[in-house]
Amino acid sequence: MRMLDLLLKKRSKLELNEEELKFIAMGAADGSVPDYQLTSFLMAAFLNGLSEKETAWLTKAMAFSGKKLDLSSVKGVKVDKHSTGGVGDGISIALAPIAAACGVIVPMMSGRGLGHTGGTLDKLEAMKGFQVRMKPEYILKQLQATGMSLFGQTEQLAPADKKLYALRDASCTVEAIPLIVASILSKKYAEDISGLVMDVKYGSGAFMKDFDKSRELAVKLMQTARLLNIKCVAVMSAMNEPLGLAVGNGNEVAQSIKILAGEKGPEDFVTVLETLAGWMIYLGDCARTPEEGMEKARKSIKDGSALEKFRETVKWQGGNVKVVDDPDGQMPMAKYMKEIKATEGGYLTAMEARTVGFASVALGAGRAKAEDPVDFGAGFMLVKKPGDKVQPGDVIARAYASDEKLLAEGVALFEKSLAYGPEAPEKEPLIKEIIQ
Repeated sequence: MRMLDLLLKKRSKLELNEEELKFIAMGAADGSVPDYQLTSFLMAAFLNGLSEKETAWLTKAMAFSGKKLDLSSVKGVKVDKHSTGGVGDGISIALAPIAAACGVIVPMMSGRGLGHTGGTLDKLEAMKGFQVRMKPEYILKQLQATGMSLFGQTEQLAPADKKLYALRDASCTVEAIPLIVASILSKKYAEDISGLVMDVKYGSGAFMKDFDKSRELAVKLMQTARLLNIKCVAVMSAMNEPLGLAVGNGNEVAQSIKILAGEKGPEDFVTVLETLAGWMIYLGDCARTPEEGMEKARKSIKDGSALEKFRETVKWQGGNVKVVDDPDGQMPMAKYMKEIKATEGGYLTAMEARTVGFASVALGAGRAKAEDPVDFGAGFMLVKKPGDKVQPGDVIARAYASDEKLLAEGVALFEKSLAYGPEAPEKEPLIKEIIQ
């Protein structure tokens, strides 16, 4: 088999077969296909598309380009969650222990933040000592003992994705929906899961702003997941303003721990959390309906079992267990703080999510490049949200940074996200559609 022939075939808008896509994926993983030919394939796929079968075959081939987790020895239904990314979207921190406390096996593989969106791994590492890079054998042992593990992609899991992802970024083919689907699901398929709940964001702070385009991605993810025998659901949620009241790493973890401990959380955050939890518990065969799953999720918080599951996970993964009982005291908080105050009266009509995300990056809480360090104590704590009544001088948010210059930059950018008006804005539904 020659890569040149496969490129000619795809350039001619012909369908590649399973063996041909396996050849490409293995060539990406082991280096036998040069980058310039892989890039040519990505551009051909971007311009001519991939069929449903091609997308599923490529996904499977990428998953098998390295070592696949074998969770057959773990009793129970394995369900993960994937979010397409947003601002203040630290849902996974609370979601995983809730689902696990209700009997679902949760192997949750997450990523790092890049651009304006945060990453679950960065949030987890804000807890001193918490390990996210673990050997597959340890992940298996942890799942057998606790039913839950929070980890990052290892070198052995879907290595073809790592190579193709980097080339997509360098060749302007990131937006190709079949390639996005294959990237997301190859990692999930390599986890050996049988269920997946997808939180597909749309709006200003989402990867795809347009609802129709985001929905198209959700449908393609669903179609491909089903061809791979993964039960799935896609929750379409709005990301026009930050989710919850915390934007950063340490402060988002603290917010989730408080919710697990029974404190009343921000209404928007809790709505998304309970919806995703209900579906995870349902797909995990631990509830007869998603609504029953939501009730079980609430009960796991009320009886303390979700918090204990989180404590158990922190201990297993080497983190500071004291954080579970004292998140505000144990999570990092940057040295400098500045209050951001309303400049007009009336109503806060906007807090544009993408701008807030980049303001958080400016503070040091995110990264502009993959190799950038992250300040776990930097970020924003919101006091007001769009729809709230304000007077000039009211505190809208508090910004935290470890450097006064960064603090000033972050505050200035955050202020650009705000808008005021005489009337409260009409908000679209937080969850617009659930695609089954």
